Amino acid sequence: MFTEGKSVSKYPLRLVYVPLENAEDGIIKMGVSVSKKHFKKAVDRNSFKRILRETYRLNKHLLTDKLVDPTAFMFFYQTKDRLTYEEIQTKTVQLFEKFIAKEGL
Repeated sequence: MFTEGKSVSKYPLRLVYVPLENAEDGIIKMGVSVSKKHFKKAVDRNSFKRILRETYRLNKHLLTDKLVDPTAFMFFYQTKDRLTYEEIQTKTVQLFEKFIAKEGL
């Protein structure tokens, strides 16, 4: 995924994506990652992963409405700054809109 995929960023979030060829389960496969380098304690990493999953869940309609082909996504939180839920929510929407614009969907 990381060697063949493309990416789009909206600081501090990054979205890496690659089209899938054989996807029976659905149009989107999503993964979430928070760096151990920035957040040493698992409780902190898990907290930000929960926030990322929730912002994805609330805004996935932006992707599913436009996507035609099955796609795998990896969603990264790439800073040691502790942003609030509202800031991450706003950045997620901007990131998804940037992805749609880049792919011409």
